[in-house]
Amino acid sequence: MGSSRIPTGPSESHPSPIPKNSTTAAHSPTPTLEKAPEPLGDSKGTSQWVTLDFPRPVKVSQLHIQFQGGFSSRLCTLEGCRTGEELVKISELYPQDSHAMQRFQVQETVLDKLKITFGSSTDFFGRVVVYHLGVLGERL
Repeated sequence: MGSSRIPTGPSESHPSPIPKNSTTAAHSPTPTLEKAPEPLGDSKGTSQWVTLDFPRPVKVSQLHIQFQGGFSSRLCTLEGCRTGEELVKISELYPQDSHAMQRFQVQETVLDKLKITFGSSTDFFGRVVVYHLGVLGERL
């Protein structure tokens, strides 16, 4: 069986910045992020993150991400865990500052929660704008 999109959270009909340090609910069949009431980032350069909670265990194999050019992250750290366990680092990804869809193979990992930390923003004020975030793998 090939990789497929894994449902993670609420549906969003248009691009928006990620709410600062947010967690998505696991109710929608579309793996997109919540609408952001405020811009992401600040002038202090702190890392931003989003946590995806899955309704049942999944085996993650790929991450697809599209930034707004000029508002990208140079480093994405993936951490994951099973319910009741501590997060462990899965992978570090190095996206380009581009508007193009970027696809990354990640070490196949079974998890219930995935945390993606966006570090080292290309924007002077530390903002990161994500138009698309797709998590591919298998539902278990």
